[in-house]
Amino acid sequence: MKKHIPNLITLLNLLSGSIAAVCALNNQLLLAGIFICLGIFFDFFDGLAARALDVKSDLGLQLDSLADMVTSGLVPGLIVFQLLEQYLPANSAILYSNWEDKTFNLSFYAWSLFAFLIPLGSAYRLAKFNIDERQTSSFIGLPTPANALLILSLPFIIHYHPESWLATVTKLPVVLIGLCVFSAIILNAEIPLFALKFKNLNFKENWFRFLFVFACVLGIGFFQFLAVPCIILGYVLLSVFVRKSASA
Repeated sequence: MKKHIPNLITLLNLLSGSIAAVCALNNQLLLAGIFICLGIFFDFFDGLAARALDVKSDLGLQLDSLADMVTSGLVPGLIVFQLLEQYLPANSAILYSNWEDKTFNLSFYAWSLFAFLIPLGSAYRLAKFNIDERQTSSFIGLPTPANALLILSLPFIIHYHPESWLATVTKLPVVLIGLCVFSAIILNAEIPLFALKFKNLNFKENWFRFLFVFACVLGIGFFQFLAVPCIILGYVLLSVFVRKSASA
């Protein structure tokens, strides 16, 4: 029975992602973000359960990637699609003119297709992860849950921090399209990134993990959702610094 526990937790991740997809399609982006976070929570604990119960399996690995594809791949793409649908008309002069009926406007759909670079990049990253033996204790390229957190922070920033410069920038279609391209690239970039897996509590071995967790708590405590993009950027920069320090 215990061998099925991690897979059941993974299926809860998939269930959360499926509900998030429905919310995103109905333009309930904040609710979609909450279910993405719930799915990422289950994604974190299915691996812990598998290691704790010593029941890791190839089935669990494939199931985990399939669930992540929905929760951390498809749904973030749907969120950006909805944001583009919402802000392209108001900013149509930036990208094209003669906005008429977006239901039949090919220009809108041509630009909004950029949103699906996120699920495409996520699918490629997840498939590569499953066969890449270099990623057993660390990551190469931004993990899909981290990218999903970056994307889902956008509607929260717009809603809860409407006066911030970040909210203003987020509403620009050019920025949203650029973020889609950036996501597809950073997900599959050959950049080694550390994993938040504490094998022990030795500070010397884990100083950068302690520093990152402390910075996350401090950033969210002071800046709330505005801190999320900075946290993701800080994660990448800190990983590069740790890598260079280790090789020096």
